[in-house]
Amino acid sequence: MTIILAGDIGGTKTLVRVAEKNADGFRVLYEQRFASANYANFSDVLREFNETAKINLGVGLEITAACFGIAGPVNDRRSQLTNLGWFFDSDRLAEELKIDKVSLINDFVAVGYGVLGLHPHDLYTLQEGKVKERAPIGVIGAGTGLGEAYLGWNGDRYEVYPTEGGHTDFAPRNALEIELLQYLLKRHDRVSVERVASGTGIVAIYQFLRDRQVSPPESAEIAEKVRLWEAGDLTSGAASVIAEAALTNCGVNSETNIDHLATQTMQMFVEAYAAEVGNLGLKLIPNGGLYIAGGIAPKILPLLQEGTFLQVLKNKGRVSSVLEDIPIHIVLNPEVGLIGAMLYAASFV
Repeated sequence: MTIILAGDIGGTKTLVRVAEKNADGFRVLYEQRFASANYANFSDVLREFNETAKINLGVGLEITAACFGIAGPVNDRRSQLTNLGWFFDSDRLAEELKIDKVSLINDFVAVGYGVLGLHPHDLYTLQEGKVKERAPIGVIGAGTGLGEAYLGWNGDRYEVYPTEGGHTDFAPRNALEIELLQYLLKRHDRVSVERVASGTGIVAIYQFLRDRQVSPPESAEIAEKVRLWEAGDLTSGAASVIAEAALTNCGVNSETNIDHLATQTMQMFVEAYAAEVGNLGLKLIPNGGLYIAGGIAPKILPLLQEGTFLQVLKNKGRVSSVLEDIPIHIVLNPEVGLIGAMLYAASFV
């Protein structure tokens, strides 16, 4: 019996799963979600997981292989969680788990592998396109930040290659975005695309529109969330409440009930995000598929379905036709990173 242990580890939450690998894929045996900040280190999480898994399954499990996707850089089989003090060492974890090998991969690399294990119901297809076997695959995902990666065929299987594409320069496309860039340059020495096309970017766009003299008044609820965010409370949920207000507006008929500032914010965000997804498409020409992952896209799906997103994504002037045949999907499954960690671990069995 081949037993895989996998984890998707972030500063806010950690998800751990144990599954049996079989001819049909994986059979999940047990999984548990942890609030990361409640634990001093990952070893404490593993210890609790092992104990609760044994109670729930009625038997201890002999792990065959393990892989953990970590929200932080991985170097020399070691990593440190970006937003917590957790330190990871592959060899030490292998000793704790009493197995030969433990793999550590960046969390967005895990997402890249995860798209290979998704089913049709895990996706919302924006553009069917024409899939070419063994062609490159692109993955991009806006959450707190902006991740980008690509998959290439190595002659036997796909491998995921990380990038720092989210930290390339923000390229404004019109007069309003030029104003946004100038606004952000007063606050930062350099403005990356992540400063705009991310959860942090949603708040930045909101601040920009709010501070323009022509901006409509802001709601009290959003104003308070943004005030907390500006005071350093990055867990205030400012981006979420702005997005929720814009989503509510989708079904509002009365002009008096519309939060225009939130709506304008999300319109700018959607277009900036679409433009960057299209940029990645031009750089890779991912005829194997272009996958939009991350936590934001599924939450604002109605805004992405309206047509503007795909229109802006493919508006690349003389080379727009390059993007016409690329399959474009939004990843709906929030466990794509965990799936990727499972697939990566199983590939070495």
